[in-house]
Amino acid sequence: MCKWTPTTAGLHSDLTFAGSALPSYPFSLVCLSLLFLACSALGGCSPTLGHDPLHALAQGTNCSWTLERHTRSYNHLEGDVRLRRLYSANKFFLCIDKTGKVDGTRRKNYPDSLMEIRSVSVGVVAIKSISTGLYLAMSKKGTLFGSVRYSPSCKFKERIEENGYNTYASLRWKHRGRQMFVSLNGRGKPRRGHKARRRHPSTHFLPMLAT
Repeated sequence: MCKWTPTTAGLHSDLTFAGSALPSYPFSLVCLSLLFLACSALGGCSPTLGHDPLHALAQGTNCSWTLERHTRSYNHLEGDVRLRRLYSANKFFLCIDKTGKVDGTRRKNYPDSLMEIRSVSVGVVAIKSISTGLYLAMSKKGTLFGSVRYSPSCKFKERIEENGYNTYASLRWKHRGRQMFVSLNGRGKPRRGHKARRRHPSTHFLPMLAT
């Protein structure tokens, strides 16, 4: 019969077999493995034993061990604020002028293209022009415009696509069950949300650092 006696260090042990010391490492592994198997088969761990299997074995307690997976925290995404310029795959920067018109420009440092992207919940953002203070919004028909007031129409689902670009789909509005996306066509003009598709380059944007 194997007998396991913990030492003061808590990490080493002396194993005896029928009264004779067996310092051999392979035999130690065999006996320790048998003890673990016996514990797994005979029930649950006492909550007072913590999560140290060696401690439980030293107490002679029958227990089974499960590995705990810590839930990932996404709280850091909520309330996060980024200053970015949304650069489309069609080589235009998204901008909102003081009249509320949404357009695209090739001018890198154009004031109206500097955006504040604020995470309002996990995976959902609000986009606001720094220079005009207007929020990017989408109407029920899929038209992009600048809104003075923050409303549900200003919320967009931000998703990183396989090519590394981001897409922004209206959280509030859909067209016949399909998502409607922020999009700039090849001339830098906004497209109606229902005419854009997730995989189309016109809906792909890189949030570039403001310089």
